[in-house]
Amino acid sequence: MKALVAVKRVVDYNVKVRVKSDGTGVDIANVNMSMNPFDEIAVEEAVRLKEGGKVTEIVAVSAGVTQCQETLRTAMAIGADRGILVDTTEELQPLAVAKLLKALADKEQPQLIILGKQAIDDDSNQTGQMLAALLGWGQATYASKVVIEDGKATVTREVDGGLETVALPLPAIVTTDLRLNEPRYVTLPNIMKAKKKPLETVKPADLGVDVTPRLKTLKVSEPPKRSAGIMVKDVAELVSKLKNEAKVI
Repeated sequence: MKALVAVKRVVDYNVKVRVKSDGTGVDIANVNMSMNPFDEIAVEEAVRLKEGGKVTEIVAVSAGVTQCQETLRTAMAIGADRGILVDTTEELQPLAVAKLLKALADKEQPQLIILGKQAIDDDSNQTGQMLAALLGWGQATYASKVVIEDGKATVTREVDGGLETVALPLPAIVTTDLRLNEPRYVTLPNIMKAKKKPLETVKPADLGVDVTPRLKTLKVSEPPKRSAGIMVKDVAELVSKLKNEAKVI
């Protein structure tokens, strides 16, 4: 069984993001970039399924600038067998990414596609759902446990009310949540091996996909600074301030 795993290059989660002075976006010049944490969990889960004999080949896919090759090499160091980069400098929005993944799925014919539930840069949480709709496959989002058996995936999902377990026939889409697994530490030998694994580069036009942005960002701004807390003498004063100053009651 072939598994396709989508990975995204994002600003590292340890970096404090700064907004550009002209308000057009986030400043990523000279900023440390890394694999989206939810996608790292997706790669780890695919590798564990391969180690368990459920998956025979893992194909890591990324879309974006040439530097995304580094993200794919990381995925291959974790355990992916090969990588595919959709090379483009366009701003990629969820629908465009879903269309690119759909085109690659038509080409590669995987039985399972795993990706992070969302990226930590735009927090859209849309690509997996859009991809499932485009392919007409079943989907299990926010996965905290995945079991592949007898041609179906049994997935435990994290929902508002607790946990929900669903079963869906393969091929299927799974998006990963934080508690699905703990990604392994990438060792130097595996990093060196990843450099020798095949990495294919294609253009969106090669896949017949138009990635022109449908949405336009008008302005990006810092969140307002929080005012300092104050001490109140009693409940009556607290209620008064909540009603008259904060106006929340």
